[in-house]
Order: sequence, then structure tokens, then C-alpha cells
Amino acid sequence: MKMKILVNIIIATAVGVVLSMPVTARTRTTQTQIKGASMAVPALTVEAVDSTLLTQTVNPSDIGLRGFAKRASDTKESFLVTNNTQHRMSSVRLLMRYTTVAGAMLHERRITVPVNLGPGDTQWVTVRSFDTQRIYYYYAGPKPRKQATPFRVSYLLLGYDIAVGNY
Repeated sequence: MKMKILVNIIIATAVGVVLSMPVTARTRTTQTQIKGASMAVPALTVEAVDSTLLTQTVNPSDIGLRGFAKRASDTKESFLVTNNTQHRMSSVRLLMRYTTVAGAMLHERRITVPVNLGPGDTQWVTVRSFDTQRIYYYYAGPKPRKQATPFRVSYLLLGYDIAVGNY
């Protein structure tokens, strides 16, 4: 019986504390507009890349990248890919180079991005970020509240696959 009374007192006290807490306005955390969505990602020149990486050259203007987005808390990075050819593309192979704002290289990697792009089409794509520690953010995006380092990104088109048949 004493235990039941003690439990009821604890519950009543907890409910009283919860009921006496002030109600605050909802904090909006959704990002409605991506900053720099029209900002083009610079293309690397063939001369700036180790020639052993290139097995055959493609026209670097066949695709365009813009609107790169990666916040410090993100595990993924996103960008827009535009098909500037007269063919439907099913995937794009890129060499991505990440540098500090001052130009020191942080990371370089090859990625293959699956796409479904008709001639002149643009598609928003998302890939896993190079930043597994979540300590970097894209310099043109929103500045984070936590301590993080800004970075820049550039790319080189290594190749793409042309879709054959009905898509």
C-alpha cells in the first residue's frame, strides 16, 4: 500500500513538472531553399589531372554540374547534373576533387552517378559524402553552428553511358 502511494506521488510530481513547463514556439529546421542552386561547379582541366587517370577523352562540356550542397552535418552531398548532349544518358562517371578555400587538396575520388537524363535534361542527384567525419561544409552553403571547415569542389567528366532502347 505504501509503495502504491509512493508511486502515485512520483507520477503526480512528474505530471505537475511537465504541466508547469512553458510552451515555446516551434523552431523551424527545414531548409526551404538551397543556397547557390544556380552556382556552377567548376570543371577541372585535363592538364590539372594525372594523365594516367584518363583512358580516353570525352568532351568536358557534355555535362554540367551546379547547385552543389553539403552541410557539415550531412552524410551525403547533392548536386544538379545537366545533359548537354543529343543522347539519353544512364550514368555519369566523374572525378571529384575537394580542396580547401585556399586551394590545398583534401580528397579526390571517382564516382559513378546513375541518372536518367534526356538531351538537355537536368536531374538532382545525391551521393555519399567524402566527409565521413562530418567536419567539412560546402563554402557556398549555409555556415554551420558547429566548428567546421569550408571546402570547394571541382570535377572532371571521365565518361558517361548512353541509354539504348526505350527508357
